[in-house]
Amino acid sequence: MRTAIALVVWTCVSHAAWQPLFNGKDLEGWKQVGPGRFVVENGMLRTEGGMGLLYYTGRKFGNCTLRVVFKTSGEKDNSGLYIRMPEEPKDPWYGVHNGYEVQIDGAGDEWHSTGALYSLSKVTGKRQKKPGEWNTMEVRLQGQTTIVKVNGKVVNRFRGDQPAPPRKQWYEPVRGPRPDEGFIGLQNHDGRSKIVFREVSVSR
Repeated sequence: MRTAIALVVWTCVSHAAWQPLFNGKDLEGWKQVGPGRFVVENGMLRTEGGMGLLYYTGRKFGNCTLRVVFKTSGEKDNSGLYIRMPEEPKDPWYGVHNGYEVQIDGAGDEWHSTGALYSLSKVTGKRQKKPGEWNTMEVRLQGQTTIVKVNGKVVNRFRGDQPAPPRKQWYEPVRGPRPDEGFIGLQNHDGRSKIVFREVSVSR
């Protein structure tokens, strides 16, 4: 029943207006933590340098749909959309262990590829396009339910209380539910990855 309700809500918001969170000019409303960074170039956000987290400072998000439009430059480029962070992050790993990372990685396995909740909830299939082509990822937050679409196809449904594989490495997220609403952010994973975001937006 909860899944059915979530799907009804998803349908209802599909035609709602999208509110941009990135203005295409500068990083107003955003803050960076960690050594990596995002630069604004040609009206878009581009990753640069080492591990970092760029988060939106304006408010927390819950019961909404988030959308990012991005492209990669290489097969193994790595990034992610952080959701449900309970507090403003103080370091680049905060989003991994305290929120959820909705993965961006065309080369990862089903637990670590685009649309997966990193090492917690696997995708049903790979939908990311080849490097240089634009991808759209939509993430629906509805209470404790998270539903992920990649290029128009639902690839992941997750509830905060559902089982997850055992944690094996320190860099894998701490298990357990996250809050219904929280801060969001973008990951700058490493100096090799070059990912461009042309849109970050939200819809009720």
